[in-house]
Amino acid sequence: MDLSIWLPVLVLIPLAGGAACWWTERLGLVWPRWIAVGSFVIDLIILLWLWAQADLAVSVSTAAPQFFWEFQRDWIPRFGISLHLGLDGLGLLLIALTIVLGLVAVLCSWREIQQHVGFFHMNLLWNLAGVIGVFMALDLFLFFLLWEWMLVPMYFLIALWGHDSPGGRGRVYAATKFFIFTQASGLIMLAAILGLVWLNHASSGIWTFNYLDLLQAQLSAQAQWWLMLGFFIAFAVKLPALPFHPWLPDAHSQAPTAGSVDLAGVLLKTGAFGLMRFSITLFPEASAQFADTAMIIGIAGIIYGASLALSQTDIKRFVAYTSISHMGFVLLGVYAGNLVAMQGVVIQMLAHGISTGALFVLCGELYERIHTREFGAMGGLATRAPRYATALMFFGLASLGLPGMGNFIGEILILFGAFQVAPVLTVLAASGLVLGAIYSLLLIQKTLHGKPASDEALEDLVPREQGMLLVLMALLLAMGLYPQPLLDTAEPALRYLVHAYAGGLP
Repeated sequence: MDLSIWLPVLVLIPLAGGAACWWTERLGLVWPRWIAVGSFVIDLIILLWLWAQADLAVSVSTAAPQFFWEFQRDWIPRFGISLHLGLDGLGLLLIALTIVLGLVAVLCSWREIQQHVGFFHMNLLWNLAGVIGVFMALDLFLFFLLWEWMLVPMYFLIALWGHDSPGGRGRVYAATKFFIFTQASGLIMLAAILGLVWLNHASSGIWTFNYLDLLQAQLSAQAQWWLMLGFFIAFAVKLPALPFHPWLPDAHSQAPTAGSVDLAGVLLKTGAFGLMRFSITLFPEASAQFADTAMIIGIAGIIYGASLALSQTDIKRFVAYTSISHMGFVLLGVYAGNLVAMQGVVIQMLAHGISTGALFVLCGELYERIHTREFGAMGGLATRAPRYATALMFFGLASLGLPGMGNFIGEILILFGAFQVAPVLTVLAASGLVLGAIYSLLLIQKTLHGKPASDEALEDLVPREQGMLLVLMALLLAMGLYPQPLLDTAEPALRYLVHAYAGGLP
């Protein structure tokens, strides 16, 4: 049986599920929610089955990228555009993260979303369908289409179901800011894609958007540099890296809980994935020349995000700035460019998605109960809601990189890998671990300890909330105590990335 046929199915199921959610909205609030859950569960079963069938030794040679399966059908043959999807270990792990956090986003919205429930779940499913496609697209035109596809549903999630927090400019402002930043950067990437395709046609006489063909494009050093910069800016905005980050705190602070889980847990990873899949492989020489600058940007993001987190009074903005800091480690690891650092990047993306997604869930659950996100209105939660306090302490400690959890494995591998190529920069990056410990303990102190802000009874976590958080805890612990299965799954893809990037080193 040709298992490649299941690759488009992974995208089509959430698309169909989203349409069904919208259509069944007239039947009541329950139908769209259960259809969304069912769509993600079916996708997860298919993905786990494909994972079990994958040959992890598929990439014996690093001379060309190897995929477990490829699906390709002609679409616009005149310009060499096709429906070309490929699944390797890197994409598989990120799709698994997407589906798990998609389920979490549905479950954490069970009480929060009461208006236009079907349309809400349609936007959530369609957004994540685009993300799943991005992690498999091997045609650059298709990749750009899916990249842009993610924007509109997320805009609606923020603009229609977001929160107008006191002192903020409102959810529509935040949604518009998100859309402008990501759309503008997407247009820069489109120009770079068209430039790459045109230059490849000029040298080969063939029109093609096929990623595997464009890897062989003959480019001058100057052309490669400018094209790489176009791709880098697009992916740096989504990461986000300095100075392209201003959309993130506003989007997070105004978004509904599911939107924040989606943004931090999944959408930021598309930027890192783009750098790994496209930037350093299509333009290895230019990427190698740009590496020191990129690593400095990453370190600046680590320190900047952590420092800004320390001054926040809004808990969601606090977690948003910690995301900027954590993703700075990812940027550092990608451009360190060796296998150890790349393995750290993969673990860091997965662990950050789970831990930060869980923190946003906890922020949302707390907001449902006390109707504020200000630290000053919290305090004493350890006695008022002990199960909530336990969960917040666990994920707060995960965020600071406590040994035994996935975040520690990711950060330590990145630092070990980066130290081999840039020891001075790595020492500066390590300061982020100290700041991370400070802001994580500050979060725990402000929310869980001290004098209770109110004597009113506070509802603790209900079974639905406990169940999804326990699953996320188990995943983080498994990742921290035994990450080898994840490393083995990603290694074939990472070996090619390292090989391609090394080809550009002097």
